[in-house]
Amino acid sequence: MAGVVKTRLAREIGVVGATRFARHAAHALLGRVASDPRWQTIVAVAPDTGVVSRFWPHQLARMPQGGRDLGARMQHIFDHLPPGPALIVGTDVPGITPAHMAEAFRLLGRHDAVFGPAVDGGYWVVGAKRRPRVPRLFADVRWSGPHALADTLANLKGSTVAFAATLRDVDDAQSLEASAGCFGRRVLPRARA
Repeated sequence: MAGVVKTRLAREIGVVGATRFARHAAHALLGRVASDPRWQTIVAVAPDTGVVSRFWPHQLARMPQGGRDLGARMQHIFDHLPPGPALIVGTDVPGITPAHMAEAFRLLGRHDAVFGPAVDGGYWVVGAKRRPRVPRLFADVRWSGPHALADTLANLKGSTVAFAATLRDVDDAQSLEASAGCFGRRVLPRARA
């Protein structure tokens, strides 16, 4: 995972700090939402070889993300999950609660797709009914910037879309500092010189 995850954050706080953050954030999210009986949690892991890592809780199903870029990996997840509605949730969002997840699934019950916008123009959750077909959501999306949500929405012309709560994700040192209290002491940002 070191050097592969949270690369924008790693440029600002270092690979060790970014890796520590990614691991703690994933563990914290799974602790909050994975045991909820209203849904099945499947951990989608990148790189694919990480599926066998002892880091992930043994009781949770795992699948490789596949694909090279973020869009290809997310499309791979939607293409290979069991039938039915599905949400893909980012692990770098300190505010996600079971109530947020339940709301996203509720919205998905009445719409073809659901998004939880992130403060920076991206999104913390994307969901799709995946019936009668799996939509191609992620073509030509400009990731890691203010256009990710708008670009993804452009791929859903003719579909009904709902929006869940807007939450803050952590992509850089500034957003880490703004969210540090939510994650606990283990991932506090590096002190400024």
